[in-house]
Amino acid sequence: QDGEWVNSAYGWYVVFVLTLAYTCSFIDRQVLTLLIEPIRRDLHVTDTQVSLLGGLAFTLFYTTLGMPMARFADQSHRRNLMAVGLGFWTLMTWACGLAKGFWTLFLGRVGVGVGEAALSPAAFSLLSDYFPPQRLARAISVYSTGVYFGGGLALMIGGSVIKMVSSAPMVSLPFLGEIFAWQFTFIVVGAIGLPVLALMFTIREPKRRGLKVVTTDAKVAEKPSGWPALRAFLKINRRTVTCHILAFSCYGIAIGCYQFWAPSFMMRSYGWTPPQAGFTIGALMFVLGTAGVFCGGWVADWLASKGRRDAILRTARAGMACGLPFIILTPLAGDARLATVGLGFAIFFLAFPQGLPAAALQVMTPNPLRAQMSAIYFFIGSLIASGIGPLLPALLTDYVFQQPVMLRYAVSIVGGIAALLSLFILSFGLAAYGQSVQRAEERLG
Repeated sequence: QDGEWVNSAYGWYVVFVLTLAYTCSFIDRQVLTLLIEPIRRDLHVTDTQVSLLGGLAFTLFYTTLGMPMARFADQSHRRNLMAVGLGFWTLMTWACGLAKGFWTLFLGRVGVGVGEAALSPAAFSLLSDYFPPQRLARAISVYSTGVYFGGGLALMIGGSVIKMVSSAPMVSLPFLGEIFAWQFTFIVVGAIGLPVLALMFTIREPKRRGLKVVTTDAKVAEKPSGWPALRAFLKINRRTVTCHILAFSCYGIAIGCYQFWAPSFMMRSYGWTPPQAGFTIGALMFVLGTAGVFCGGWVADWLASKGRRDAILRTARAGMACGLPFIILTPLAGDARLATVGLGFAIFFLAFPQGLPAAALQVMTPNPLRAQMSAIYFFIGSLIASGIGPLLPALLTDYVFQQPVMLRYAVSIVGGIAALLSLFILSFGLAAYGQSVQRAEERLG
């Protein structure tokens, strides 16, 4: 009923541009992790306050604005929405570079979250109209490599900038006067968004697929993207959606814990400098994180080609199980070399399921609800993962262990418990997900 799919080469070009945008978003989001120590020193803040900058400040509006933006994406022009968001978070990253205190930096991070809320729900919906279901997991996983391209580049760029300006306590810029080196880093990474913004306008809005709604509910038929349709979908797929969101949110706590605190626990435990932590961890994220996300999508598509309806979540569960020992043991390693090897494996398996939760939702959700379902997932998942992932290790370090050097134990405890919970919850919801996919296939005929 929807006609032929768009040319595959152009579809992958769209993936390329969206991946660049997602990479840019994670550079702006992740660079803070390398700047924790100078921010603590210059703004006189605690680990808990820094964790709020990385978690709550960003997540607060990233999640709350996600739903209205997703509703707009399901009903209007998705490309333009993403372009506006990209431009706004670039400006807010520059605002972080001009912050003079904790609260101005907090507000700048809120602004970054506001802009980035426009990207992923619209991107997932757009890609589901460019790729058929059996190839969607790979496309979304390639898009999701932006997490590790961006995170890795943020650390490497941040490390390079800090190394270049480390001999001078302040950097002098025209019109801005003297600023700290960490503020200059925000300004540099913010500028990366400008060429990506120009590329965003080269992609086309595709024809929407799967718009036909078979229902006896007049309200759903009249507004297939409205609240009655969303409520009916959630009611039918209650167990699938609940297990899906909880499982990946818990795994997100482990991911957030490592992404935010890995540079700091390597510096505190093994005496690494910020440039050394940036180059090493950034390279691990860039190479092994990207490889993990791509492998997860490839394995899921391979299993789906064999007729497994639950292929996407079965693949995610396998990655979680393999990653669990590395998540627990890496921060406890006796020397820096062993910790670096363990961190590489941990990053690979933390990344392995990264593109799969969004792909799973797109496969089982009607087109008029896809962006909104993605936003619901991001709303709950990001509040839990980005809000709790950085915060819990900080609370353990500040108020239980009361020694900054004990951060490694906090990361091991929080990451291990979160990963184990995600594994159990995902196993519980696996059969329900297969049934939800079957209903989606029947709906499409």
